[in-house]
Amino acid sequence: MSDYQIPFNRSDPMGRELEYIASAVEGGWISGDGRFTKKCQRFLEDKLGVRRAFLTTSCTGALEMAALLLNIKPGDEIIVPSFTFVSTVNAFVLRGARPVFIDIRRDTLNMDESLLEDLITPKTRAILPVHYAGVGCAMDEIMEIARRYEVPVVEDNSHGFSGKYRDRYLGTFGELATLSFHESKNFSCGEGGALLMNEDRFVKRAEIVREKGTDRSRFFRGELDKYSWVDIGSSYLPSDMLAGFLWGQMEKYDFIQQRRRQIWDYYFARLNGWAGTNGINLPQVPPECEQSYHMFYLLMSSLEERQQVIAFLKSRGICAVFHYLPLHLSQMGLHSAGRKWDCPATEEVSDLLVRLPFYNSLAREQQDVIVEALFEYYGYQD
Repeated sequence: MSDYQIPFNRSDPMGRELEYIASAVEGGWISGDGRFTKKCQRFLEDKLGVRRAFLTTSCTGALEMAALLLNIKPGDEIIVPSFTFVSTVNAFVLRGARPVFIDIRRDTLNMDESLLEDLITPKTRAILPVHYAGVGCAMDEIMEIARRYEVPVVEDNSHGFSGKYRDRYLGTFGELATLSFHESKNFSCGEGGALLMNEDRFVKRAEIVREKGTDRSRFFRGELDKYSWVDIGSSYLPSDMLAGFLWGQMEKYDFIQQRRRQIWDYYFARLNGWAGTNGINLPQVPPECEQSYHMFYLLMSSLEERQQVIAFLKSRGICAVFHYLPLHLSQMGLHSAGRKWDCPATEEVSDLLVRLPFYNSLAREQQDVIVEALFEYYGYQD
């Protein structure tokens, strides 16, 4: 993306990130669970009010931990939107689960809760709502159904750190939830994630799973005279250098969120009239939701129009991109599900969606260039 004058994304230091990386190196502890890791985890626990938060190497790793903690086995079923990143599904397919793909709503692009109950079977072992673009799923309805059928909920909140549903933070509804700190997210350390636990029963085992299936963390705390292999697990600890970078971002939490809100609001204000004139839909945020300001997207009227707009923006040095391809139509999706699921809204949205450049350091002048390019293509006068 370096050929673009305005890239789709970039991750810039917003505070003392580089200083903290150097501090981790100078302190002699650059592996996992150092002081910056602990700072980030405490911040998440205090901010969100979750029982525990463990930093991980990625949101993918956090999802894999969730599958392990839920003891997912071959033949188990998980209900998951087809309109999501492959990691949401892969983490559970790795344990032998069969995905049951649910369609999305056309307003929020989230799991259509009205379809959920009919997809639950005696084999259902998890429901995986994905808060697309940081706008909350209908968690009241989802959690009521999940409780009635005694099915655990794992929130994929990779887009939604800081977002809320009915004044409650996303990631605090399900038994487990995951966050992403990939370079494309509001808060980043390049690659990183977190597992959030809302029930105490998961905490002790999660610590073991995260440490390659050993009780090494207890050994480091002086609770044991040696550590040993006690469970299955893998290496999900990020380097404390990465945690140092992330802590530099978390220290600027309010500034970053305010900046992203300004970017999102400016896009919406300038494009609202243009969109209505040209039959283009902008993101919808229901009144019960407080979004995380993770992305700004357009829904065009056809695939051809979508492709032409992306190409035109590229000719102006602007990188705009589409998003998820329907997982239920993919080779692996069909293989793992064992059948083709019916998800018409997912297929439609996947063909129409364009994501505009959105990152913390995106300048107002750059936004004006993007907006004016869209106006130029459509011959629109502001």
